Amino acid sequence: MINLILCGGNGTRLWPISRSLMPKQFARLFDGTSLFQRTVMTNARVCDEQYVISNAEQYFLAKDQLEEVRSKKSRFMLEPVGRNTAPAIALACLSLQPDTVVLVSPSDHVIRKTDAYEECLHKAEALAKKGFLVTFGITPTGPETGYGYIEADGEDVKRFVEKPDLETAKKYVESGRFFWNSGIFCFKASVFLNELNRYSPEIYTAAKRAYASAKKENRDSLIRVDMDDMLAIPSNSIDYAVMEKSDKVKVVPSDIGWSDLGAFDSLAGEFEHDENGNNKNVKHLGIGTKNSLIMGNQRQIATIDLDHMLIVDTPDALLVAPLSSSQKVKAVVDELKLRGSDLPRVPQTVSRPWGTYSVLESSDNYKMKRIVVKPGERLSLQKHLHRSEHWVVVSGTATCTVGDKVFYVRPNESTYIPVGEVHRLQNEGRLPLVIVEVQVGEYTGEDDIIRVEDDYHRCK
Repeated sequence: MINLILCGGNGTRLWPISRSLMPKQFARLFDGTSLFQRTVMTNARVCDEQYVISNAEQYFLAKDQLEEVRSKKSRFMLEPVGRNTAPAIALACLSLQPDTVVLVSPSDHVIRKTDAYEECLHKAEALAKKGFLVTFGITPTGPETGYGYIEADGEDVKRFVEKPDLETAKKYVESGRFFWNSGIFCFKASVFLNELNRYSPEIYTAAKRAYASAKKENRDSLIRVDMDDMLAIPSNSIDYAVMEKSDKVKVVPSDIGWSDLGAFDSLAGEFEHDENGNNKNVKHLGIGTKNSLIMGNQRQIATIDLDHMLIVDTPDALLVAPLSSSQKVKAVVDELKLRGSDLPRVPQTVSRPWGTYSVLESSDNYKMKRIVVKPGERLSLQKHLHRSEHWVVVSGTATCTVGDKVFYVRPNESTYIPVGEVHRLQNEGRLPLVIVEVQVGEYTGEDDIIRVEDDYHRCK
């Protein structure tokens, strides 16, 4: 069985921790481990391989995190733009052998009861081998209005229903016939494609065309879909496109300690708490504060007489709200986007295929960064039209290309790159290279990069 991991979504209700370039599934929320890594490790107990579907910007982020957990064999499908779950799953299934059993799982969910989950996986796999489309129905713990529901008679699905109001949700839970729709599925690749062709042929046909012209690399372990081909696929979810229409659907009732961590109020329950009901945080000093979620690990946070409050402190943004209002965080993100802010998209530390950069300070006409280049990696050969740069090496040895000169710069040494000069930074050593970069110019945006050569195919 292969684990198809869906990495789309930006997790806007977990801003400012979650950003477009560092969405919640990759944020290290739990002792340095991400939800994505937890998904990989949990499903690796049953699955032989991971198949990650993500956008191109997240590819190297996912790849690095897979290497950290020493995952089994992995492959990637890179989407230039998201078209919802049905096209994503279809593209992946088109690249697999027809009888391959696929476990489709979101990358940002929590499963606490891993032994019970493993039992459910084996049940689902057995049903999938018989030709069924299997969904996992979560045993509800209360009348939740934020989830869709599945009405079932044993393993037989009677219907899928949309997110209900509170009174309807109470009736669903009391009946004992309804489960939360988890968004986790299991089936043979060929069965899903046949049902997709039957009920949503326009998606199937467009996806088949897109896969045929996609760029296959590394013996098909990396597949890049063309932008125009992706946009030609109608956007739809697997639920609407297939699951709600097919007569081959079964459900596995699942009491697995599941949560989708859609907002901070659900995230609060995942942390260890102190005697006052607050999450444990060495950077938090609470006087009379209780039942609150206080997140931040860089500076001291002091609170007085707070109850059921949310404080999220990051280097470039601070969020304060009643914990019960955490579902409204998306409205903040929407307003920031209207104002043209980069805060919904860019975190302080940004992952790149060659390493990371962190913005230490930014103001009119200058920006200061901390750049870390992994051993054996190098940035693109590039130039800028609006800024000059000054590099100071903190640790490691930098191989610098400036114009037609190539030279080494060692700790406490520096070099200068004039506006418009072609340049490149490289780490030929065995340890990470750390530099401080100071940019000066009339514009210091990330889009002022003209790539001449690039090891990661980002020139176009």
